[in-house]
Amino acid sequence: MSVPDGSLYYGLVTHRRRRPREHKLAYRVYSFLLDLDALPSLDRGLKLFSHNRPNLFSFYDRDHGDHSGRPLRQWVDGHLRNAGLELPGGSVKMLCFPRVLGYAFNPISVYFCYRADGVLAAVLYEVHNTFGESHSYLIPVERHNKGVIRQSCDKGFYVSPFIDMEARYDFRLVPPAERMALVIDQADRDGALLTASIVGRRTALTDRALVAAFIRIPLVTFKVVAGIHWEALALWRKGARYHRRPAPPAQPVTIVMNAESS
Repeated sequence: MSVPDGSLYYGLVTHRRRRPREHKLAYRVYSFLLDLDALPSLDRGLKLFSHNRPNLFSFYDRDHGDHSGRPLRQWVDGHLRNAGLELPGGSVKMLCFPRVLGYAFNPISVYFCYRADGVLAAVLYEVHNTFGESHSYLIPVERHNKGVIRQSCDKGFYVSPFIDMEARYDFRLVPPAERMALVIDQADRDGALLTASIVGRRTALTDRALVAAFIRIPLVTFKVVAGIHWEALALWRKGARYHRRPAPPAQPVTIVMNAESS
């Protein structure tokens, strides 16, 4: 099912950590799904959403990619070419938290890269940590298994001070339509460590929907950052081991080939 140029997904974020002691969290959020080519038209069509300028809700290209402020689609296309995945006539749709009252933080943003015929060709997972750093994993899509995409890669970027760098991600992804879901299982040398997920249901991106979202969850991006630090404190109190932060990877994007499972 095709999704319009912009959608809003109400959903639930959950985390479950298994070691050194059980730790769980769950909170309500909403995310935007934005066609990167349609950002100027969304800016013109919505009163409460702007592209690269202030508003109640906004999206800035410089918050993502190489943080230069150039059109984000150019940055994505460059890395797709590096992976041998040129997609002439295709679209790139991005699932992310918007800026709210000028502030945004995205622990993970997901870019869905489609061919001209609407077939999903690749997924790019862009990860940010709270130290102002980011790194992305670009993984081609080989096939779907009952609508679920399964992908995996080695961890190459420091995110949590309470998880070692020697770890692996397994992604389970239901691409956005009327519903969306992303589950990330993280394991280290001792086995399963953490499961994080976000699930959501679509609603049309309109000014009326934006007002409703702000009333229901008024400061979602502030809530996300506050939650990260609160949960970090809880983990420290439960005895989680601290790991020092290494330098970020030399390359901004890790291209992962032959990483899809059945």
